Amino acid sequence: MKRAFYIGRFQPYHNGHHAVLSVIAETADEIVIGIGSAQLSHELQNPFTAGERVLMLTRSLAGLGVPFYVIPIEDIRRNAIWAAHVMSMTPPFQIVHSANQLVVRLFAEAGIPTHTDAMHERDRHSGTEIRRRMLEGEAWEPLVPPEVAAVISEIDGVGRVRQIARSD
Repeated sequence: MKRAFYIGRFQPYHNGHHAVLSVIAETADEIVIGIGSAQLSHELQNPFTAGERVLMLTRSLAGLGVPFYVIPIEDIRRNAIWAAHVMSMTPPFQIVHSANQLVVRLFAEAGIPTHTDAMHERDRHSGTEIRRRMLEGEAWEPLVPPEVAAVISEIDGVGRVRQIARSD
């Protein structure tokens, strides 16, 4: 049994994340997905709650083809023990997939094998770009799975992003 781990903030979950998880699913028997910085929401950089992000992921990954577990993980901001914190919150896993070099380093130091995944069209597929498009009234929906667009519509996520971006 090979269980892989992948973590992100998913603010929001987008086609770049989806492409990486689709590749991971080709080599893993199961995937543990960590929702990082789970305590943050209603901020311009982190507009969606952990629960909303769980919905985005579980609906988008229904056809992934391998079992997956979505686990919210609060950020403890102590890098020396962060990998141990993550492992205490998740099912056991044998490999970590990430393009984030700090994540790769921290798990490598904890003795967990890592794999650096290429980011899929990083210039277009980023939460920063999607949130920018929401603010500017530009098309953002093509950058996310349809299930994510539906969740964002359901919670008036664009309205939330625009409201929290306003200055006093």
